[in-house]
Amino acid sequence: MGLNLLRGSTRRGLPRVVLGACAALCLGLVAGAVWRPDTFVGNPLYGYLALLLLSIGLYGSTHDIDLSEARGSLRVVLVAVTAGVVLKAALIGAVMVLAFHRTEYLVLGIAVAQIDPLSVAAMQDDERVSPRAKAILSIWASFDDPMTVLLTVYVSALAIRLGADGDSTGSLGADTADVFGNLLLNLLLFAAVLAVWTLIRLGWLLRRRRARTAGAGPAPAAPRSFDVWALLLVAALVAVAASTTLVLAVALAGLVVHVGRFAPVLDGAVMLAFLAASALLGAVLSGRVDLYQGMLLGASAFAAQFLVTLLIGRLLVRPRLSRADRAHLGLGQQNGITAILLALSLESTFRGTVAVVGPAIVTVNLLHYAFRWARAGTWSWAALRHRLPVRPRHAPAARPLHATTARTRHATAARTRHAAAAPPRGRGAPPPPRTGPAPRASGPDPGSAGMSTPSPERGSP
Repeated sequence: MGLNLLRGSTRRGLPRVVLGACAALCLGLVAGAVWRPDTFVGNPLYGYLALLLLSIGLYGSTHDIDLSEARGSLRVVLVAVTAGVVLKAALIGAVMVLAFHRTEYLVLGIAVAQIDPLSVAAMQDDERVSPRAKAILSIWASFDDPMTVLLTVYVSALAIRLGADGDSTGSLGADTADVFGNLLLNLLLFAAVLAVWTLIRLGWLLRRRRARTAGAGPAPAAPRSFDVWALLLVAALVAVAASTTLVLAVALAGLVVHVGRFAPVLDGAVMLAFLAASALLGAVLSGRVDLYQGMLLGASAFAAQFLVTLLIGRLLVRPRLSRADRAHLGLGQQNGITAILLALSLESTFRGTVAVVGPAIVTVNLLHYAFRWARAGTWSWAALRHRLPVRPRHAPAARPLHATTARTRHATAARTRHAAAAPPRGRGAPPPPRTGPAPRASGPDPGSAGMSTPSPERGSP
């Protein structure tokens, strides 16, 4: 019941899970003020918990990917999750290193380079955006998490090597070999999970064939035991990945291993992981907050997403996207559970990562919501004028009903008397009588013959 309240969005379009995460963050700040974060950040249990939550979040982000939908924009997605993620991380890291002259800040660019799939799924309600652009952003947000984790492993080793307190022993080649060795171990773990999943599916296919051969009617649906085995396999994989840091295998397994009937359980687990990560983030932030660095990191991540979208949209997408679609992709940078969990997992190695990434996540999401509401016309003059309180106008005093009725009756009677006294004005009506002097008698005009008519006073001849 409690998790159902966190699903959906508010009337303003804000996801309820974000409000729940803010509440968990506040609780974490209170807990961190009571118990200092230095007492548990270096604890091995903290590292295991951070990796466990990261594994759950990665599996949830790739579990809902529709591979058939991804095939329609395969070229764009491949470039976006490979070259796009690398370019975004490089741009963000370059801004942070040039601004603060700290090589360790290269890692911060990776922590916020990915797009949160949960936030993207909750904000895909813009009617002006085509389904093609929505699909590209959803697949981009889901597939960039594994690439971000892989980059984190490599750039962490590079940042430790190039940092002020870096290890002088070894070489960059040895670090690269270690990174590729970690990648190979992830692939081996994924291959083992894939083999077990294939055996489970083969057992189910053989059982269905036997039922079809026996003539038991149509092929039955997958039994509950099939989904139970899938859920147990995922739980074991998450536990192993959290203890061995092989979280990339979990993200790859989410593409092929599906839990079927237990999908709502997975959604609840991802939501709980998000809330737990938010509370843990607040506990760590209670000790230190680098507001200026975080705001610059968030603004750089938002701008990098827009630049990368322009490059990819202009060079690779055919047919070209509309202006609304490009704006939807360029302003689609959001950070959530993956950025929080990456920052928590990096905190034990790079102290102060959470202090910078925390404000950066808030900055990125505020910029996203601000531009989204601005595009929706929320800040237009007409919308603001509509929201302003209307000043009531002073209406004239109402007259008594009997006085108004009497005045109307007298006016109507006067108009009726005037209409009855006036002569008719229609065609064929006699002309009105003249009130001037009488007209002269008709006859020849004496003036025309040059003669004068004698006056009667002079007499007749």
